[in-house]
Amino acid sequence: MAQKKRPGNMRKNLLIPLFLILIGAIIALWAGLSGDHNSTPSRPLMVYCAANLKKPVEAIAEQYRNEFGIEVQLQYGGTGTLLSQLQVSRQGDLFIAADDGSLNDGRRLGLIKEVLPLVVQHPVVGVRRGNPKKVLSLDDLTRSDVKLAIPNPDAASIGKVVRQLIGAPWEKIAAAAVVMKPTVSEVTADLQLGAVDAAFVWDSTIAQFQEIESVTLTELSKHREYASAAVLASCTQAPAALQFARYMGAPDRGGKIFTEHGFQLAGGDPWSEKPEMLLYSGGVNRLAIEELVQTFADREGVTVNTVYNGCGILCSAMKTMENSEHAKFPDAYFACDVCFVTPVADHFPEAVMLTETPIVIAVPKGNPRNIRTLADLAQTGLSVGLCNAEQSTLGFLTRSMLKSDNLWDSVSKNIAVEVPTADFLINQMRVGGLDAAIVYQVNVSPQGDHLEAIPLDSAKASAVQPFAVRHDSPNRQLSERLLTFLKDHRKSFEEAGFVWRGEEKAIRSAEIELPVWLEKPTPQ
Repeated sequence: MAQKKRPGNMRKNLLIPLFLILIGAIIALWAGLSGDHNSTPSRPLMVYCAANLKKPVEAIAEQYRNEFGIEVQLQYGGTGTLLSQLQVSRQGDLFIAADDGSLNDGRRLGLIKEVLPLVVQHPVVGVRRGNPKKVLSLDDLTRSDVKLAIPNPDAASIGKVVRQLIGAPWEKIAAAAVVMKPTVSEVTADLQLGAVDAAFVWDSTIAQFQEIESVTLTELSKHREYASAAVLASCTQAPAALQFARYMGAPDRGGKIFTEHGFQLAGGDPWSEKPEMLLYSGGVNRLAIEELVQTFADREGVTVNTVYNGCGILCSAMKTMENSEHAKFPDAYFACDVCFVTPVADHFPEAVMLTETPIVIAVPKGNPRNIRTLADLAQTGLSVGLCNAEQSTLGFLTRSMLKSDNLWDSVSKNIAVEVPTADFLINQMRVGGLDAAIVYQVNVSPQGDHLEAIPLDSAKASAVQPFAVRHDSPNRQLSERLLTFLKDHRKSFEEAGFVWRGEEKAIRSAEIELPVWLEKPTPQ
């Protein structure tokens, strides 16, 4: 006789597959969330490549496949044509463009994200070897005995660039051309075969063909363009795409192949399968960048080691490293104020101002000692906390500000503690160890339930945070991309309480002029 199934057993039998489905869903969700951090792609990399870079990129892709077992699918065409295709398809991982203007268009259209310069190219006129038609100027291109080929400016980067550089004469020259082709490779092939006498091409294209040479015209001679690899917004495997892009630009990997094909390298970072960079950052910046830096590292498939401390301590460490052969010097430096870039300007020649934050007086909620100005910090019996002037930017700015206002002597009598960074002072305030402390506005903002900020009515009471990349860093391009990534996340800085200044142009570190009231920083 068949045994009846118990209700309890039936429930168990139903629960088992439901449980397995739930586990499967969790695994799938985890895989989806973590997939962006994996440098091994789940499918072949899909790369759109400007036609004139076909030979080296094809060779690099083959070498990369042999070294890592990763397939790279390449699609070639004129840069403009590829950009139009990407605008429609919104698919793929990388776009290798032949000019900067097309990348700017890609950004404007929301098609691309990270950009890695690969090689530098210059527009020239290609002619048959020996220049038998004596083409030496723009006027020569319109002579009746000269057959001219031009790349379509709406499809090929070289055509677009030359049209912009030449200006009004372009119409006359285009009208005199016997043929217009969609890619620079095609017009160069016509030149090689003798079908035409001259053509607008990249200097790098000349080296890939025999029996032709270049003529540099005055109108084109000073111009250069970067051919770059850009990660597409549609890319779902960014670490893998970025790794291949780094490989292409690395002088000791893809760079060798580009050089063999006559290209001038754009200064890519030396190859590392998983680069490791070092960032020095002033303590105040941690409030905005800690999570951003980790997000950047995950997307790039790299390691970013970040050292947070007072900028006086960081500068002192860098000064010490100057005399050591094996010291690990930071690749990038995010200071709390411009005044602590000048001591290391030789290493960080250019600074980009990202943010600004006011300097305030932190007091307990309700301001029980009725502190309103810096002069009030001299009250009898007050316990005041400051940052150390030799160790931190904030301490240096505070001391200079108090001295310039003739308040240092009276206030310094009440100093109970001097620390390297403002977060120590905030902790002291929270436990009731101090009556007041001079800190940044952004330090007080998260403590609204316990502390309040007393603004200072002085133009001196502000710090500007600059980001600088070391000029000889082996991770220079990676560090530049970190800077770009931070600039793309303005909202994160503003939510942390910073005033945004990231749209300003970079300045030369050696040309930073400190106000007369500010002492010259001298890290120990």
